[in-house]
Amino acid sequence: MTPLPDTVSAATDRGVLTLRSADPDGDLDLVHGWMHRAHVVPFWRQDWSVDRIHAYLADQYAGDVSRPYVGLLAGVPVSYWEIYRAVAEPVGATYPAESGDLGVHVLIADAATTGRGLGRLLLRAVRDALLDNGSGCDRVVAEPDVRNVASVRAFTAAGFRRHADITLPDKTAALMVAERDAP
Repeated sequence: MTPLPDTVSAATDRGVLTLRSADPDGDLDLVHGWMHRAHVVPFWRQDWSVDRIHAYLADQYAGDVSRPYVGLLAGVPVSYWEIYRAVAEPVGATYPAESGDLGVHVLIADAATTGRGLGRLLLRAVRDALLDNGSGCDRVVAEPDVRNVASVRAFTAAGFRRHADITLPDKTAALMVAERDAP
């Protein structure tokens, strides 16, 4: 299986993007605050208590399926990410998933920066870093809610192809796929 990275780093035209592991204690207030933002709540539905967010982050570290990250662009926290093993998540049952496939969830923290190319920039950088890290990952997938038109558009602009609309336990999602050898 493709290992989940400890960090991801990629150069962009707006500075270096670094995904560093989200610390369940040190980043708790930041992640909790982001999950309660009006543009985030409808799609993440994790506007939970501080204790529940802490447990959620800690549980990801206890397992080997998903890892949480804080995304820093030029040193400034701008996004929350989860990188996960697609075969171990519900999305893996909706397409012919392979053990090396990695999935991504992304949250752009500031609503004022959405719809301005930031999502595309970040997604492209993370896609390229995951496909080029020598880990054996040949495919990166995502499953944004079909109602989140801006997110689907950002994934498309970042080089992901919409394969199908899929039914997951908590949403109807657009299955977005980026492959190493795709044009």
